[in-house]
Amino acid sequence: MGMKPEAQAQIRRFFDGTLLPDEVMEAMTGDCGWFPSRTVMPGSHATAFESAGSSLEGLRVEDHGRSFDLYDYLSVNRVAGLMVLKDGRRVVEVYSLGIDARTMWNSCSLAKSVASTLVGIAVGKGLIDLDAPVTRYADVGGIYKNVSIRQLLRMASGIRWRETYEDPTSERRQLLDIQIEWRKRGILDFMEGLPAETPPGKSWKYNTGESYVISAVMEGATGMNMADYLRSHLWSKLGMEAEARLWTESVGGMAISGSGMFATMRDYARFGQFVLDGGRVGGLDLLPEGWVAEAGAPFEIDGTIIPYGYMWWIPVLDDPELKGSFQAEGIYGQFIHINPRRRLVAVVLSARSKPGYTKRFEINDDAFFAALARALPD
Repeated sequence: MGMKPEAQAQIRRFFDGTLLPDEVMEAMTGDCGWFPSRTVMPGSHATAFESAGSSLEGLRVEDHGRSFDLYDYLSVNRVAGLMVLKDGRRVVEVYSLGIDARTMWNSCSLAKSVASTLVGIAVGKGLIDLDAPVTRYADVGGIYKNVSIRQLLRMASGIRWRETYEDPTSERRQLLDIQIEWRKRGILDFMEGLPAETPPGKSWKYNTGESYVISAVMEGATGMNMADYLRSHLWSKLGMEAEARLWTESVGGMAISGSGMFATMRDYARFGQFVLDGGRVGGLDLLPEGWVAEAGAPFEIDGTIIPYGYMWWIPVLDDPELKGSFQAEGIYGQFIHINPRRRLVAVVLSARSKPGYTKRFEINDDAFFAALARALPD
């Protein structure tokens, strides 16, 4: 059993960037029959958002000599949802393009940052050693016997990889072809067959396949499917108001840990606030001390600073307002931006024209986040 032919054609166009605007919205909000999934239920009580008593009416985004306001950013970048929190209080919550507060939105690679946070919870419980080899926890061979969990989280394994979405010969597209089969162990079989380009820790390449290996690590370390671990150790504890959904590799199989998570914008914001708060909720520390600072920090390879943490991106725009900030990012314009210095969380859900970043058309998202920090000072 695998994906139906019409769904295969649609997901390949999703990667090619050849979907019409309405089709992109369908892919971001609908169940297109791409993969099986598991439901992650919330707890019994949802936390409400208080109003921050401020607004973004005077926001100015400066990007390459051009100046924009909030409505330019929303329109030009085809933003369907925007939510901004200041000190945990709601500054703005905007919906467009037919979605509302109940819409479950395809997070794309925002799921990677959720998965790495689950690793942090397991580390805090003594279930995972970041410097242990991947093979201690996951039934995967190949180069991974020499790759540590920390290197896996940083995507610094040294494995050969091209994340080029529109190239059907890239490793990312080859992995998609494997996923389409809905075959148990298909992902791990593919990943363990890839060769090394450099020794572990000596190079960095953004690699969705590596993020999928995290699910196998979590299963081996915790004895639970990652979807169940997400429910019991995070989703049920953060005051989420709606269920989430995670794709799985096969029917009843391994959860997909690097994409294919669907949730509401408010719940993405609650997750972001949890991270901003250092992993503390309801008087409990769910993450080990220092985890968030480490996970959201860049690292160095032979004198080169890599703008990536534990599956969190570091903004590359050189702006003092972004100092210390980090963000989850996903194709087609998904963001959970976290600015600890300004106590800001911003969730952006978009349905843009291409999976990659085409700055020729779009307003720079990092410039928008810097503008938020300026508009909402301490």
